[in-house]
Amino acid sequence: MRALDGTDTRLLAALAQDPRRTVVALAQKLGLSRNTVQARMAQLEKKHVFLSFERRLNPAALGYPLMAFISVHVQQQKLGRLAEEIAAIPEVLEGYGLTGSADLLLRVVAKDAEDLFRINGKILACDGVERADTALAMGELIPFRVQPLLDRGSEAG
Repeated sequence: MRALDGTDTRLLAALAQDPRRTVVALAQKLGLSRNTVQARMAQLEKKHVFLSFERRLNPAALGYPLMAFISVHVQQQKLGRLAEEIAAIPEVLEGYGLTGSADLLLRVVAKDAEDLFRINGKILACDGVERADTALAMGELIPFRVQPLLDRGSEAG
C-alpha cells in the first residue's frame, strides 16, 4: 500500500476538521481542482482509509445511554463461529480479538443496568464463552480522533 502523501494528509485533515465539507469546498480550501479532490477521495476510499460513517452516531441518542466494555474469555477453537454469534447481538457495537488474559474485548451499549445484565447473559450463553468481565464506561475522556496522527504525518513530510 502506497503511503499517504502531503496532499492526502491535507485532504484528510480538512475532512477531520469538517466532515460535512463538500468536494468543491475541499478543493477551494486546499487550492486543488475539484477533479483532483474527487480522484484522491476515490483512491482513499479504495484503500479503506475511511471508517464507517456509523461511528458518528451517538448510541445515547438512540436510547442506549449506558456503555460497557466486556472482556470475554473463550475456547479458542470456537472463536470464528463465536464471533459471528456475538455479532448478531445488536447492542454489541465493536469487538476486538486480544492477546493477554482475555480473548475478546466488546464495546456494548444498553438502555440501563437491567438491559446490560440481559446482554451479558446473551454473550455468556454463546457456545464457547467461558466467562466475561464487564466494566462500565463512566465517561469518554479521549474521543476517537486521528488529527494528531495527521499532524504527525505532516511534520515528518
